[in-house]
Amino acid sequence: MAIAEQNECASAPHNTRSAGLAHSPVLALASLSLATLLSSLGTSIASVGLPSLMQAFGAPFQSVQWVVLAYLLAITALIVSAGRLADMLGRRPLLLGGIALFTLASVLCGLAPTLWLLIAARAVQGLGAALMMALTLAFVAETVTKERTGSAMGLLGAMSAIGTTLGPSLGGLLIAGFGWRAIFLVNVPLGLLTFALASLALPARDKTAEAAQNSFDAIGTVLLALTLAAYALAMTLGRGHFGALNTGLLVAAGIGVVLFGVAQKRAKNPLIRLARLYDIRLSASLATNLVVATVMMATLVVAPFYLSRALGLDAAMVGVVLSTGPLVSALSALVAGRLTDRFGAHRMMVVGLFSLAVGTSLLSLAATKLGIASYMVPIAVTCFGYALFQTSNNAAVMSGVAAGERGVVSGLLNLSRNLGLITGASLMGAIFAAASTGERQSQDMLTSAAAARGMQVTFQTATVLAVAALLLALLSTRAGGRLSVRQQPS
Repeated sequence: MAIAEQNECASAPHNTRSAGLAHSPVLALASLSLATLLSSLGTSIASVGLPSLMQAFGAPFQSVQWVVLAYLLAITALIVSAGRLADMLGRRPLLLGGIALFTLASVLCGLAPTLWLLIAARAVQGLGAALMMALTLAFVAETVTKERTGSAMGLLGAMSAIGTTLGPSLGGLLIAGFGWRAIFLVNVPLGLLTFALASLALPARDKTAEAAQNSFDAIGTVLLALTLAAYALAMTLGRGHFGALNTGLLVAAGIGVVLFGVAQKRAKNPLIRLARLYDIRLSASLATNLVVATVMMATLVVAPFYLSRALGLDAAMVGVVLSTGPLVSALSALVAGRLTDRFGAHRMMVVGLFSLAVGTSLLSLAATKLGIASYMVPIAVTCFGYALFQTSNNAAVMSGVAAGERGVVSGLLNLSRNLGLITGASLMGAIFAAASTGERQSQDMLTSAAAARGMQVTFQTATVLAVAALLLALLSTRAGGRLSVRQQPS
């Protein structure tokens, strides 16, 4: 007995250390950060490889662009379903499965012998990314205290911005040194490391009794996936030319929304509980998230033309200047997390939207005689506001969600952002094209004046949208406050 007690005592420190390691918030956040980095890197790194893929497979751009589109479509169409499935089956196994699927698909992408097999593998990779994106936010509440939620959200936001920034430069180096296959195979060691950390550190939670009894809404899942895919295709096909096909897809998406709503009302266990969207703060946060993402897409669509045509910068310098925005977002997200924890999510959300509106307003006044400063100063203000909004909005939404709904609400947050980016690429591109038409040198050649004019009109529109988002946030906060007072017991 004494020997047994001695052995037990001797092993206790080791077991305590193992348990502490396995449930370390630091390691858990590291695994979630790497998962966020992987999913954002998967988007940005592929874009730089399109010219190499055109040459390798002897394919036109219209075919090669599906390497990017297949990934984005899979994420957009499946991210809400992925979150709901995780709420039912458990977030830890679904996140581990998403990391494993993403890593395996990266191997398949790197070894693909034909373009269409590469596109198919990218769609599978997008499914893995959808699981990772839907569940990283959902896991924050299980890894840190409520008082640290803002800082954790800021860290994930910073990793997303780093992935976006790192993708083009890393992809260019890999292609130059090892060929196009390296931009997919680089995900493999990162994926294995992420899987190992997540397996060790992420906490396991038992399914709730409600989740265990629920059945998966297959009809709702299919309808939502088809609806979102139709909308995404309508916004991305045609390279800026909105034709009959785009119109038909938009009509199909509209019909899909109606059918999905009917299916959710009739379903015993719906994919999305429509009553949840009646929550003023949640619905306003999702709408504001979509509008802000639409605004931010203007910086990616329009800025390269302004920098190259209006300011006359060469390609290398354009790349350096464009990296300013994501770099500011990455650094600001870490600060934004601390500000959110200290001053409150809703207050910081308003401050972030105000900064965003000021930044886009300054961009609309961009004067070419000021040179690079006419872009870099306003974009720094804009991206600081975006990072502050994104961090505080995510923290506000996820801190108020019940444990059994964190996956699907996280999926809705990511979906609203993705839809905003897709809408912004089409809408802001169309506004820029229309505003610069009158002063073009030719159909494909922008003059300096045309690019500057297009920049001004596009960001005037972006400022109107940013102000609308700010007003929506203010109104929803007031309405939510009144609702809380009414619901307090007398």
